[in-house]
Amino acid sequence: MIKRIAVVIIILNFQFSIFNSVANAQDMQLCSLHNGNMEMNVINYGARIQALKFAGQDMVLGFDTLDTYTKKKQNFGATVGRYIGRILGGKLPITYKEGKSSDAKLRLQGKKIHTETYQLQVGGNGDCSHGGTPGFSQQFWTITSHNDTTCTLRFVSPDGENGFPGELTLDVTYTLQHDALRIDYAATTTKPTVLNPSNHSFFNLSANLGETVHDELLWINSDSTALYNSSKQVTGKLASVTDTPFDFRHPTPIGQRINADNEQLKVTKGYDHCYKLNNINGLRTPVARLTDISTGISMEVYTTEPAMQIYTANSHNGSIIGKQGKPYIKQNAICFETMHFTDSPNNPQWPSTQLNPGETFHSTTIFKFSAF
Repeated sequence: MIKRIAVVIIILNFQFSIFNSVANAQDMQLCSLHNGNMEMNVINYGARIQALKFAGQDMVLGFDTLDTYTKKKQNFGATVGRYIGRILGGKLPITYKEGKSSDAKLRLQGKKIHTETYQLQVGGNGDCSHGGTPGFSQQFWTITSHNDTTCTLRFVSPDGENGFPGELTLDVTYTLQHDALRIDYAATTTKPTVLNPSNHSFFNLSANLGETVHDELLWINSDSTALYNSSKQVTGKLASVTDTPFDFRHPTPIGQRINADNEQLKVTKGYDHCYKLNNINGLRTPVARLTDISTGISMEVYTTEPAMQIYTANSHNGSIIGKQGKPYIKQNAICFETMHFTDSPNNPQWPSTQLNPGETFHSTTIFKFSAF
């Protein structure tokens, strides 16, 4: 759990001169963290992980200058919200009890409730994607606390931003452990709202961020995924992974079935699907593992979340030049977006994402590294 602390705004000295080369560098702040085999850089634009190193090797995609982050709309390393994924049609139902907030327990108790539907900002696909524009990934956050191993950032989203009700205060705390990165989220709201934040780091455990991750081995503790229609909108139904390219219950090369003749893969042109996690033990057991045989590096994912979006950078086409001066080609990374399900507000069969005044949202995800 996150301990609440007094807000202290810290003006940090830039440790990389490249960040001073842009016009709005006065808004840019950077935290450099280190602990054991781990090193990390966090920037306050989108509360992003700019670099994450294990045993000296950078394992996440990104850029070297803020100018590139702001000019190219990418979510490299960013905190995405208010709601990662899509809310279909931008229709957001919020449940109230007698003019106040409510939840499932009150329904069971037979209390008088009503639902109000808010219209959120929608994009070209007709849905509210990743919380609208600008989302949390396109905002400058406030660094409230920083030491050698921990950095906490805060963003206050105004009531009505992109159509979402309630002033939302979200704290994200990055903590470097000896061999792991822990991410803690804590949030409160002034009105009933929804919240589904996640980190959007793109991982590549090879020594070359310009290579595909096809040969990296993936294991996911999941028996089912959320189905899409032809417009990449979730249908509200889950499908078994058995006898499909989505079955990673045994370690399997990512590229082995990524181009299989499968209707769900055709919709997304690679993996971009939400897995229902077998996550009964919380942070005690991993829900996923990624291994690169060539480097001997392995990463395990632990989370308190019920689901995880797996995305294999299918939209990359070599036009983006990233770190190491490498063109980011198709499927050169994989994302582990721990989260609640896309469009949960319109699918009551899935865990609720509603946050009410007086409640505090908590979520934790850990990325743990090892070498063999």
